[in-house]
Amino acid sequence: MKRISTLILAALLLAAAIPAAGAEEAGGLSLSCASALLMEKETGTVLYDQNSHQKLEPASVTKIMTLLLVMEALDDGRLTSDDLVTVSANAAGMGGSQVYLKEGEQMPVRELIKCVTVVSGNDCAVALAEHLYGSEAAFVAEMNRKAQELGMADTNFVNCTGLPADGHVTTAYDIALMSRELILNHPDIRDYTTIWMDSIRDGTFGLTNTNRLIRFYAGATGLKTGSTDSALYCMSATAERDGMELIAVIMKAPTSAQRFEDAKALLDYGFANYALVNVYPETPLAPVDVLLGTAAQVQPQLKEDCSLLVDKRQADQVTTKVTVAQDVEAPVDPGQTLGQLEVYVGEELQKTIPIVAAQGVDRLTVPGIFSRMLRQLLMAEG
Repeated sequence: MKRISTLILAALLLAAAIPAAGAEEAGGLSLSCASALLMEKETGTVLYDQNSHQKLEPASVTKIMTLLLVMEALDDGRLTSDDLVTVSANAAGMGGSQVYLKEGEQMPVRELIKCVTVVSGNDCAVALAEHLYGSEAAFVAEMNRKAQELGMADTNFVNCTGLPADGHVTTAYDIALMSRELILNHPDIRDYTTIWMDSIRDGTFGLTNTNRLIRFYAGATGLKTGSTDSALYCMSATAERDGMELIAVIMKAPTSAQRFEDAKALLDYGFANYALVNVYPETPLAPVDVLLGTAAQVQPQLKEDCSLLVDKRQADQVTTKVTVAQDVEAPVDPGQTLGQLEVYVGEELQKTIPIVAAQGVDRLTVPGIFSRMLRQLLMAEG
């Protein structure tokens, strides 16, 4: 009997060690959702992947693309945040999450964006779409065009809200792509996505963020939640610590609470194991002499900023090696390569960045050469 009890106990312990059906483990993670992805914003590096190309319904996470198009319009001047939007009957008739816009009601663009980001207002999303492109259908066509531009190969939008519709699908990977585009190139979206509580209509209608990580997760910056009966619970969660911003996408979690726990687990994993190191030359780049130029020197500079994502344990092992020409003959074109910066982690070369001329230098003409020689002669005699 004692032996049988021991065997039963061993079997129970073994069963407890096996993840539940549908759960995935990597780097110590065990997630409840059907699909997930963790991406670093600056480099776009994928840090964790669980069925990230599985086509699923995104629910209101769809509105990340809606917000992206609106922010693009603000940045290029097609919209201003003070523009008044007149609500159509179609927009006012949206179901699901809403702020109960009335047909003919007018609201500034900034207030509508706030309602989309904070409480996922479907009516507000459609009002913005119609104001910007004339109809929701035209706006959705632009959503799909933008998705293709970003490489979102497994995405098809049918509406701008995420309300259930046949063929309205995307993937965790594609959501990460559009999330990155939004937060990387339109950082002002944080003014809205970091709001915990606010109000509209002169304080008469209160708003509380559907993304509770904004209140309860250190460094949370956004981004968007979503849920329907068929999509279950989804989100794209963004957070920044020590200069590194991460994007955690969760799709089809069984409950709202598990969605947030999965997102926190992904973010915790990323912050615990990775660091973003901004790379610069270890000493300032000295000017390069220019032979036969209208200027005696040209200033070298890195062709591009360099941020290197590394294992956190290697963050102090990043070094650089600079190779720059001692001199260069005119003419020198702006952006002309003068050397390179090699970036190492330990002894392994990770990246090579061109060093280029910050400005152009014309070549001296024959009269210019004689004029310079004369000036030098006069200075020597003086």
